[in-house]
Amino acid sequence: MVKEKITRYTDERIITYTEKELEILQTKRDQAKRIMNILKKSGLNSILHGSLARGDVHEKSDIDIALLNPVPSYMVEIALEKLGEKIFERRIVQATPASTPKGYIILDPEELMVVSFPLSKLQTREQEFYKFGGLLTLEDLEKDRRVPGVNKRLELIVPVDFGYKISSIIGRESEVASLLDISIETVMERIRVLSRRDEVGRTGVYINKILEPGESFEQKLKEIMERNPAVRRTLMGR
Repeated sequence: MVKEKITRYTDERIITYTEKELEILQTKRDQAKRIMNILKKSGLNSILHGSLARGDVHEKSDIDIALLNPVPSYMVEIALEKLGEKIFERRIVQATPASTPKGYIILDPEELMVVSFPLSKLQTREQEFYKFGGLLTLEDLEKDRRVPGVNKRLELIVPVDFGYKISSIIGRESEVASLLDISIETVMERIRVLSRRDEVGRTGVYINKILEPGESFEQKLKEIMERNPAVRRTLMGR
């Protein structure tokens, strides 16, 4: 994975889509709609977040789909099986001891198509992280909307006709919080985390456990809680 360095200049630029970029955007969004529609038919509301929601895409842009509320994992897996594609890998990921563990279902070897869901109730700050990076509902996606959001280089992406505006958020934290309708604390937290990553390289996560075939997310999480008091305290406090 190529390391993305933080952008610290503030001059705004306008990027106009090439035909290739428009093709990539449409193709990946169509794939996202297919997955989100399958989930919806099973009673599972999901969101698309990241570069596909903002519109600043390239060939290796992820299709990041997330559920924001805890659901039985079997419902997600049964819904995704209807896609007719093999599930490549299943993981439980917890970023820090205080964050919510999430289930990740990976649908391709390159890990470019991922569906995630929380294994406990998300905290308000965690929900705002999705809005920080850009968040679309299925209805938004079907209406071909794009939304403002911030990428991993701490650049604000604002959609315009035939492209998007791009500029650093450093020194504009309050403006960005207002634009994205999130707290200033969330903006400052993301700046802290991504700046740290910029200094020391890609940082690890607290827990990253691969599930065995036939093993459920709930079963694996129970095992983790039994062995890890910090995880147990986090989840029992929710």
